[in-house]
Amino acid sequence: MLEQFVTPDLLPAAAELFLFAAASLLLLVDLLPGDQRRKLTYTLAQVSLAICWFISFSRLGAEVAYTFSGLFVDDPLARLLKLFLFPAVMLTMAYGRIYTLARADLMRGEYHVLALFATLGMMVMISAQHFLSIYLGIELLALCLYTMVAMNRDSRISTEAAMKYFILGALASGLLLYGMSMLYGATGTLDLTVMAQKIESGEANNQQLLLFGLVFLVAGLAFKMGAVPFHMWIPDVYHGAPTSVTLFIGAAPKLATFAIIMRLLVGGLLPIAADWQGMLLLLSVLSMALGNLVAIAQTNIKRMLAYSAISHMGFMLLGILSGVVDGDVRFGGNAYSSAFFYVVTYVLMTLGVFGVILLLTRAGFEADHLDDYKGLNQRSPWYAFIMLMLMFSMAGVPFFVGFYAKFAVLQAVVAAGYVPLAVFAVIFSLIGAYYYLRVVKLMYFDQPTDNNSQLIEAAWGTRLLLSANGVAVALLGIFPQPLLRQCTQALLRSF
Repeated sequence: MLEQFVTPDLLPAAAELFLFAAASLLLLVDLLPGDQRRKLTYTLAQVSLAICWFISFSRLGAEVAYTFSGLFVDDPLARLLKLFLFPAVMLTMAYGRIYTLARADLMRGEYHVLALFATLGMMVMISAQHFLSIYLGIELLALCLYTMVAMNRDSRISTEAAMKYFILGALASGLLLYGMSMLYGATGTLDLTVMAQKIESGEANNQQLLLFGLVFLVAGLAFKMGAVPFHMWIPDVYHGAPTSVTLFIGAAPKLATFAIIMRLLVGGLLPIAADWQGMLLLLSVLSMALGNLVAIAQTNIKRMLAYSAISHMGFMLLGILSGVVDGDVRFGGNAYSSAFFYVVTYVLMTLGVFGVILLLTRAGFEADHLDDYKGLNQRSPWYAFIMLMLMFSMAGVPFFVGFYAKFAVLQAVVAAGYVPLAVFAVIFSLIGAYYYLRVVKLMYFDQPTDNNSQLIEAAWGTRLLLSANGVAVALLGIFPQPLLRQCTQALLRSF
């Protein structure tokens, strides 16, 4: 006898359903004749994201809810991450508009449609509670990003970057699927909560298969976050993609990646934490070392920021691997919450840095070489000061938010007993400060060249957003506790 179909509760996924409908509507709007539809698709995309933010905000106080037969969870972690995700994507699109308006070949409605579908993929990743929904979210995001990287079809560098990203991304997806299949074979379930219960009770029927699956799973995750030695795609994609797309890849997806790591490793595989902690330790050390050292040799600021992203993801992993000591989850030591705080602040800093880069671009001028920032203080003291604050924050200079984010992670590492690892992280943070401070030196102590001597022109709205972005980095460095408290409470109520 067939079981009666039960209609799922759609309220926990209201934001996702609305965004899917809005993105589908944008596809139809883009078919309208005339160039005005480009402005209309941009406006509708921003309005749609704002509505999604209000939907998520309205559910902040609701109970944890599961829907779609346990594939989707609406918990405090998911809600808070989405509240950060929507403004991040909105800022990305606002900054990127400077870039696309100056390039007719990129002024297409497809950009905004793909951005919304990519955001939908990130939302699914954030709320995924099952291997099936995790993979669907990852692939929806990845397919949109592959296409966005290749949007500049006349650029050989962009086409090459898209092909590399696609091929390596397909390989990483295969690793991830292979790991998931092994974990399913060992536990007999795709549900993360049930999997954790079976592993803890000893019901996993093949321990060796379980560990092999874990290795492939961590390898797939390492590619998605760009950790060494799975980082090969990041510098080429950052460099080859249009700068507005580079910002999209480098900022908001980090929030979804953090959610997936927490869901998989902490939510589903916590009983074998001793095994994945060692893997994360190796990934973290290699990422911090290679990212900071190779970034010093870069003359292209986008490639420099690519290697910077690798090193920052290594630092974030320190918080994740410090979260469990002898089977005890150390939320009191600010381990997972420090990693959460670190990811949020990194996204904020990345938005600001690329916002300045996009502000300086114009038709025929990419502003992607370090020499393009020579003498910026003479042309625009305010935007040079914003860039200074962002560079100082990324370098971990007191008293900006980047310093407190690193300090919180180091506190968790020391509390977990990994003192040599904390010393290693501090040393490479000092090494990494060189290439950030080099940008400040170019802006304040060098003379502008012929290419970068023009006045900066941008809409007042963009200038206001960028100024607020820079000020937020400074204020959160002075008053970090409210944000850190929210991160801690969301994690405590979710795991």
